[in-house]
Amino acid sequence: MIKKIKKEFISIIITNFNKGKFLEKSLISVLNQDYKNYEIIIFDDCSTDNSLKIINKFKNRVKLIINKKKKFSSSPLNQINGIIQAFKKCNGKIICLLDSDDRFDNKKLLKINNFFQNNIKKNLVVNSIKGKSNFKLKRINASKTTWPTIFPTSCISFRASFFKSFIKKVKSRSLPNLEIDARLIIYAYHYKKDFNIIFDKLTQYIVSHNSISTNYIKFSKNWWFKRKEAFEYLQYILKQKKILFFKSCDYMITNTVSLFFYLLDRKW
Repeated sequence: MIKKIKKEFISIIITNFNKGKFLEKSLISVLNQDYKNYEIIIFDDCSTDNSLKIINKFKNRVKLIINKKKKFSSSPLNQINGIIQAFKKCNGKIICLLDSDDRFDNKKLLKINNFFQNNIKKNLVVNSIKGKSNFKLKRINASKTTWPTIFPTSCISFRASFFKSFIKKVKSRSLPNLEIDARLIIYAYHYKKDFNIIFDKLTQYIVSHNSISTNYIKFSKNWWFKRKEAFEYLQYILKQKKILFFKSCDYMITNTVSLFFYLLDRKW
């Protein structure tokens, strides 16, 4: 006898700032899901383009939170704040994150639900992506002082109960260059020992000119600052678990280069 899989209610959280050019296709990718037991919560963070006009076209299908004043000068911290505020309005036991310029494959929610129903002790899962040629999966390093591949935000899904515990460790007011995807994965992998991958390409990743990631070109000043903050967050998480943080060569190089850029920017 084939076991019938429960269709859990899923909440999709979308944070948006001036992504009107992509937002409609992003929303349509959710509305076209084969899986229908879901809700969409959008946190609009002071958009000045046509985003609200587009969202209004779907007003009967979404819950909209309008933020009229940005809380931080940092895009990553504003994104974290938006996701936390949207989470407070969620009714789903499963949460899927979606950047407003990305899209879901039409079987994404179905496969995410099936994963959690078939793995009742698992709390976070990431899926593979299409549309980004330089994104490659690597073997997970078992070292206590490194992290696995950091997947884009739109690839991350988790149980609501997991996110409630994560909020207590997110450090939502500090580390201004470190995005929520890195924090979630470091927390899941090192603190919860609960990092899982679906290798199906269920998310289409779109590179837009005003996305957060465009500010962190590899080996640029901001890239080094973000990398330093990732080590700081990792160190914080390991300390919570009473695990010794090993200062690797990577850590030392990152700190040295970051200090160089800091001194270069400093006004003497």
